[in-house]
Amino acid sequence: MAEKKEIYKELLSFAKQSVENSYSPYSKFQVGAAVLCQDGKVYCGTNIENASYGLSICAERVAIFTAVSNGSKNIKAVAVYSKCGNVTPCGACRQVISEFSQKADIIYNDKNNKIKVEKIMSLLPKSFNKQSLK
Repeated sequence: MAEKKEIYKELLSFAKQSVENSYSPYSKFQVGAAVLCQDGKVYCGTNIENASYGLSICAERVAIFTAVSNGSKNIKAVAVYSKCGNVTPCGACRQVISEFSQKADIIYNDKNNKIKVEKIMSLLPKSFNKQSLK
């Protein structure tokens, strides 16, 4: 368990570094994400806004889509970092995470920068996914 905690601490650190690349001129709300895949690879992302708000994308989906684009489709954990703390994936991101893992851990920082961990299924119970279609 101690090893897992260290891995998640490092994953959250990658997410924190990604915040620096945020393009959020409208909301000023910077978010970074890091995805740990079953193959051990880590992919990072940051939120990217657009003047046409509907075209903006969350950090989590940027990281996940980068992972998938690079051949890593099995997600083990997703770290989300925001300076304000207590930021978990939005509904759309939760749905995308559940597409690639029903068991993923979601790691985030609270307002005191302590690490919090929750399962994706606790954040999105009874998700619509490929198992639902069988």
